[in-house]
Amino acid sequence: LQLQASGGGLVQSGGSLRLSCAASKSTLDQHAISWFRQVPGRVREGIACIRSNDEFTTYADSVKGRFTISIDKRKNTVYLQMNNLKPGGAAVYSCAAERTYDGIDYYPLWTSFFDSWGQGTQVTVSS
Repeated sequence: LQLQASGGGLVQSGGSLRLSCAASKSTLDQHAISWFRQVPGRVREGIACIRSNDEFTTYADSVKGRFTISIDKRKNTVYLQMNNLKPGGAAVYSCAAERTYDGIDYYPLWTSFFDSWGQGTQVTVSS
């Protein structure tokens, strides 16, 4: 499974941006797909996850109410709509995916849970 993140750029504080994560696999059924964010010098942070089968979503407290994750199964693409972006310089946003199994726990915002990662896309929020 190969993933490609896109949609990053420069945006002003309070602005919006939509990121895309396109998957090469023919289907994303039975997968968890998450977005992670890494600011230079800091640990990568899981911020949003969607479970493909039922579209159940999980968000980090830092983005709840401002970011929305969604999936288009026909296009094998996951989106991250980011609204009311806060200033903080540049961060690299990456997407990751991992197979899920019924009845078995999954860890939507844990970096170590995911094996398939895409190259990141940089987002810079200016004040």
